[in-house]
Amino acid sequence: MNLFVLDACALLSVLAMEKGADNIRDLFQKTVDNQALLIMNKFNFLEVYYKIYKAYGKTEADNLLKTIEQMPITIKDILTNEIFKEAGRLKSKYKLSLADSIAIAESIINKGSLVTADHHEIEPIEIAEKINVTWFR
Repeated sequence: MNLFVLDACALLSVLAMEKGADNIRDLFQKTVDNQALLIMNKFNFLEVYYKIYKAYGKTEADNLLKTIEQMPITIKDILTNEIFKEAGRLKSKYKLSLADSIAIAESIINKGSLVTADHHEIEPIEIAEKINVTWFR
């Protein structure tokens, strides 16, 4: 089964119905059909929650939590030592946010594909680290 690691921009694109959101919804369907597994680290989910909270307030951000619970995404709320160390290595080597370093570490350690649209930040790392990236736009 294919494993996909969502970063914040991937989930935000679905919530805002932005360009590329249909590609994420296709991954949702593959997950429902047991052809894929979608995971998101809670640190990346925090980034989504924060952006909604900042833009729309507490009520909308809390409603977002209920919406996400209905989506076929496994939120990982444990930062294993392996992910911790790999994220630290990546953050020290590249100019990355903490959340992005964790998402990339999740994809490397779990042998999955990072789902993102952040070409500028991720493409150099994709090449240097030979990570698997699914570009949704």
